[in-house]
Amino acid sequence: MRVGIDFGTTHTVVAAVDRGNYPVVSLDGADAWPSIVAANAAGELRFGVDAAAVRHEPGWSALRSFKRLLTEAGPQTEINLAGRNHRLADLLTGFLAQLRNDLRRRSNAGLAPGETIEAAVSVPANASSAQRLLTLDAFVEAGFHVVALLNEPSAASLEYAHRYRSTITAKREYVLIYDLGGGTFDASLLKMTGQENEVVISEGIQRLGGDDFDEAIVDLVLARSNLRKVDPAARDLLKEECATRKEAVGAQTRRFLVDLAGIDEVDRPPFSCGIDDVYSACAPLVDKTIELLQRVLHDPARDGSHVAWSDVAGIYVVGGAAGFPLVARMLRTAFGDKRVKRSPHPFAATAIGLAVFLDREAGFKLSERFSRHFGVFREAEAGADVVFDPIVRKDASLPPDGRTPLVVRRTYRAAHNIGHFRFVECSRLVDGRPDGDVTPYDPVLFPFDPALHDREDLGRQPVGRWKDGPDVEERYVVAPSGAVEVTLTTQPAGFKRTFRLSRR
Repeated sequence: MRVGIDFGTTHTVVAAVDRGNYPVVSLDGADAWPSIVAANAAGELRFGVDAAAVRHEPGWSALRSFKRLLTEAGPQTEINLAGRNHRLADLLTGFLAQLRNDLRRRSNAGLAPGETIEAAVSVPANASSAQRLLTLDAFVEAGFHVVALLNEPSAASLEYAHRYRSTITAKREYVLIYDLGGGTFDASLLKMTGQENEVVISEGIQRLGGDDFDEAIVDLVLARSNLRKVDPAARDLLKEECATRKEAVGAQTRRFLVDLAGIDEVDRPPFSCGIDDVYSACAPLVDKTIELLQRVLHDPARDGSHVAWSDVAGIYVVGGAAGFPLVARMLRTAFGDKRVKRSPHPFAATAIGLAVFLDREAGFKLSERFSRHFGVFREAEAGADVVFDPIVRKDASLPPDGRTPLVVRRTYRAAHNIGHFRFVECSRLVDGRPDGDVTPYDPVLFPFDPALHDREDLGRQPVGRWKDGPDVEERYVVAPSGAVEVTLTTQPAGFKRTFRLSRR
């Protein structure tokens, strides 16, 4: 069976490929599976629906929005849950393994016993290589046969192409995807020609989504109710209540009501305020997304030209948090009523787009781009300065078949006995230096001196300049998932080592 899986911050959604249709898979009667992990002091773990069922029971601790933790995590990152340390990678694998089991036993997917689940999965457009690698490895360890990993807004563009291809004309062949999820915001500008979808540019904000709207509403409720000191458990309960009320807000809603029962020992009446007060609390968050949209629209295309607003067919609004009426209202004020179109299934658009990508009969093709700058710091002027060498720039095109890696090489004469490579990714470059969301990777040490080839303690060896060092080749392989490997080779000896770049 072929499915698209959108692992979201608050919910995970699965869509199937079914003879030209892409139905959302129902799990335990719901179209979205909660992205929650729960644990108790005995070390028992529960995931998804099972975790949601015990999240308020005594002795259990729940971890919500754990996808957000992946933005700064490495393979060995641990978190404390119910008094025990757990590797985040293990929690993610367990969560996805439970999802796979529930697809088989508690869904309407109709999987045959032993049938392989072929999956296309997604990550935020601004996700680092480390997050991509952690996500991909967890899906594979959980038993999915992963055939593609796409950026979330790029996948959503395929849902747009499936539904609204007729809106694309020779004069307006660009679509701007506005993807506001539970934890992240992404925007991608795509050029659509025939069945071809080409990513022009992608940008994102790693920590801006529905969770932040919920926090803003919680702060409003606490301030208006004179509840200054609330313990973490009570605040979590209030946040859940506010999120539920927020998701129920419609275009005609005039007042916002929140049940305050259980917040403290006082018997309090429900909180009530005008909906415009809630909108005012959340508007600064939407402003940030509009500022990023403007930046995407005004950034030059890869040929140095600019995409004019008149060339854009419209803004396509997707993501679970994008259903909040304030979002569409502010977008229409900024860009015009006729140019903003909301997906009929905003919470499932990415999963549906992933399923469309898997459907060979649909015939759509997607040309992705590297979504972040990746490079290494190097010495310059005989050690008097340090410069940043961008190995792969964020607008670099990835191979269109989704399988062939991108390969980049560097060659030079070694100037030290030991190579100390400090790799980073970043969302933008300012005056040639990393800026924005900067992600450092574990340093890589490589012996240029043959006398050090067998040493395991390079970190303790003194680094010195070397006048007669060997020739060196750096060979970078960027997988379609965005994961990066580097192979370092010295010549003429041919000594080499390969490093899979990661964070602890």
